[in-house]
Amino acid sequence: MRKRFPWRQGNAIELMVDGETFFPRMLSEIDQARHSLLLEFYFVTPGMIAEKFIAALIEARQRGVMVKLIVDGFGAYRFIRADSQPLQKAGIDLVVYNPLSALKLTHNFARDHRKLMVVDQQVAFIGGTGLSDVYWLSEAQGSPWHELMARVEGPVVADAVNLFNQLWQRCTAQQLPSAATLGQPCGDADVRLRTVQGLYQQDIKSSFLHRVNRAEDKVWLMTAYFLPSFSIRHALRSAAKRGVDVRLIIAGPYTDQPWVFHASKRFYRRLLAAGVKIYEYQPRFLHAKMAVVDDWATLGSCNLDHWNLRWNLEANLEIRHSESVQRMSEIFSSDLHHCIEVTYDVWQKRPWHRRLKEVVWAWISHLVLKIK
Repeated sequence: MRKRFPWRQGNAIELMVDGETFFPRMLSEIDQARHSLLLEFYFVTPGMIAEKFIAALIEARQRGVMVKLIVDGFGAYRFIRADSQPLQKAGIDLVVYNPLSALKLTHNFARDHRKLMVVDQQVAFIGGTGLSDVYWLSEAQGSPWHELMARVEGPVVADAVNLFNQLWQRCTAQQLPSAATLGQPCGDADVRLRTVQGLYQQDIKSSFLHRVNRAEDKVWLMTAYFLPSFSIRHALRSAAKRGVDVRLIIAGPYTDQPWVFHASKRFYRRLLAAGVKIYEYQPRFLHAKMAVVDDWATLGSCNLDHWNLRWNLEANLEIRHSESVQRMSEIFSSDLHHCIEVTYDVWQKRPWHRRLKEVVWAWISHLVLKIK
């Protein structure tokens, strides 16, 4: 069983919306790194953003900074083939998590979906981004993807270091320098690192359920892929029935997984009937994952869907800090202006061909989830 991290007091947290905000900050921190850089990303693709990070990491290594990079064997497949050699030639240690192989069969489904960067064991970035042009520069319809990242300083950064080190040791049998002591308090935010380790540890889900089941005011959830477990659906319905303001912002017509967009619709009827408000984000692909429940919030890589919770490694930050929770509520409220609300009456009148798509993709998704 992996270590569970406690609440850490005395952190400073900054919330950043979209790639044009967080990529320059991340690159600036790399340029200022003096001792170590730890990076772990699922989705990495060749392009301008990857080139900027490659150049910054190589320059850091040339000035003596230790640079360790973990990328996923599926999400970074094209990057590994096209761009990994310059990094390795510069002396940067690159680990590929679970490389694809026909011999692994269903073990290929196990993926590292975390998005994490730690600088000098002092600053951490955690959220939902990959290192890809789709988060900022893509000209494709529905892009750039809408995303959130958090920059944190303080004692919780030590937990991010140790989380990275656990996976590095698991993949390489090499032990990196641990964060032996917690960083000095530098703010007033209580923050906790939460993880999912496939079926073996689902702390992100458990913590969210705990909060929803005790919610008194609001449950606002934003997610890219809406295939929630029965326990989450039940908790959302129950909260709405007892008068809690339950709102969901879900990816709309722009998505990289159209089948999920259709399959998720099978959950709408009972949620809407219970009083849950559902909104579909319209201008581009909503890839952000965050929730606000009363005075508590979470954001990170986890979509709380069946697939994430069964196969993936995930990392979220939980926050108890009035200013940060208020900021996340403001982001949520702002995004509502770019959504179309799905009402129960309208939903009941949708055309037959949409219903057919929902049934077909729901059946297929059910079969996929039965894979052992």
